[in-house]
Amino acid sequence: MTDTLKPETLKTSDKPIPPGLYLVATPIGNLEDITLRALRVLRLADRIACEDTRQTQKLLNHFGIHTPTVSYHLFNEGERAAELVTELKAGARIAIVSDAGTPGIADPGSQLAAQAIAAGVPVYPIPGANAAISALIASGLPSESFTFHGFLPSKPGQRRSALEALPKGPTTHILYESPHRLLETLADLELTFGPAQHLVVARELTKLHEEFLRGPVAEIAQTFAARGVVKGEIVLLLTLAESQVTSRRTILQDVTALMASDSLSEMDALKRVARERGIGKSEAYREYQREQSRKTKRG
Repeated sequence: MTDTLKPETLKTSDKPIPPGLYLVATPIGNLEDITLRALRVLRLADRIACEDTRQTQKLLNHFGIHTPTVSYHLFNEGERAAELVTELKAGARIAIVSDAGTPGIADPGSQLAAQAIAAGVPVYPIPGANAAISALIASGLPSESFTFHGFLPSKPGQRRSALEALPKGPTTHILYESPHRLLETLADLELTFGPAQHLVVARELTKLHEEFLRGPVAEIAQTFAARGVVKGEIVLLLTLAESQVTSRRTILQDVTALMASDSLSEMDALKRVARERGIGKSEAYREYQREQSRKTKRG
């Protein structure tokens, strides 16, 4: 992290903050992106719920903040949320942070916020850094309408199905991806939307090696493949034309082809298609029925 911002340069009010839950955004790479309000809330809260207490402690140490921390992550979210809501109902001031960025956006936080609201506890957003929005405003893609999808599924079949389901039209789709799956996802994007599909890849936002790659997905895939090891947090952005047709066959087409080529029954062909796509049989069957219905309506 860039650390030119020093605690002695900051002056914040000592006025107490009201009781309630504070969702505090923290830097995604550059410590200068912390806000004075975030520092004040973190300093005056009774406790800070952290995705990783060790990671957050580095931030707190840098700014001379000594507020007690408690873990709050994917694996203890349910149990810890109930504990924190009990404290909030008693008048506590609790801040929640993720390892980086805005809590609740592809990170823990939304469940606790929902439970706090249900319990009648005030919930305060403390805005700040966010990778999705930072990538969007510098992408060059339309920002009037956009959809954040979080991380794509890790299984290839489910990932391709998720891409195929992206709505067409004048909206920008924002996706997160891990570096070790990037090449696979770029290949799926090329397979689904064609090699000329325009894509923006934002990597290591706000950090020393921040970069944006913009261009056809096939060229971007070649660039990353030539590098070998891919590192850093990654955001993918794209828009899909209304007239654009995905290149992948439908489940109905695959089932029909297998029944003809391998003499399989309808259900056996459907099971194989589901297995190859990495999706459940029930999910495949529902989509198969929807495709049959659409075909019947078209006549």
